[in-house]
Amino acid sequence: MTVFGPAWAGHPEVFFQGWREVVGEDDLVIVPGDISWAMRLEEALPDLEAIAALPGQKVILRGNHDYWWPSISKLRRALPPGMHALQNDAVVIGGVAVAGTRGWITPFEHEFSEHDEKIYQREAERLRLSLEDAKRKPHERLVVALHYPPFGPGGEPTRFTELIEEARPDAVVYGHLHTVDPEKLPREWKGIPLHLVAADVVGFRPKLVLEK
Repeated sequence: MTVFGPAWAGHPEVFFQGWREVVGEDDLVIVPGDISWAMRLEEALPDLEAIAALPGQKVILRGNHDYWWPSISKLRRALPPGMHALQNDAVVIGGVAVAGTRGWITPFEHEFSEHDEKIYQREAERLRLSLEDAKRKPHERLVVALHYPPFGPGGEPTRFTELIEEARPDAVVYGHLHTVDPEKLPREWKGIPLHLVAADVVGFRPKLVLEK
């Protein structure tokens, strides 16, 4: 990651250090994509194992650079203990349901194409399926996780924000955006807290989203 500038110096060790400083064994950590530069699952396993060895229960989802991500059944068979992958469903840990999907660029972006429209609709359907699965599972609180931001580049509503409004989660987390000023991004959507948790934006320390 150091090719992206001095802000990434020391990565990933500085990230692991920040994780150990703030995360306990009973905590739930959501890692919303862009987990490994690997191209195949076998190559990504050392990265997954390094994250799995850190404190807490982990929920992961796919980012746009996670080319190693195989079928969900193959991935789940290979995941280390204490690590859970989302795809078309939800997971409940400690009373907190986590639903989500990768997401995609939105129709408000100038490079949006017919191909993007298909992926956008597919990802919206995956979020709908994930939220429906969460409804079926007993839980006390709900977090929606996406890799891409759920809103358009100018804060426009999207199919993702429609589903979020319907579900009324306790929080939404997303990544993807780097070298941005989080103060210039929406901090809530219709009263629902939004959290940008890209590693460099949060200073390589997991961000507290929900208190126990």
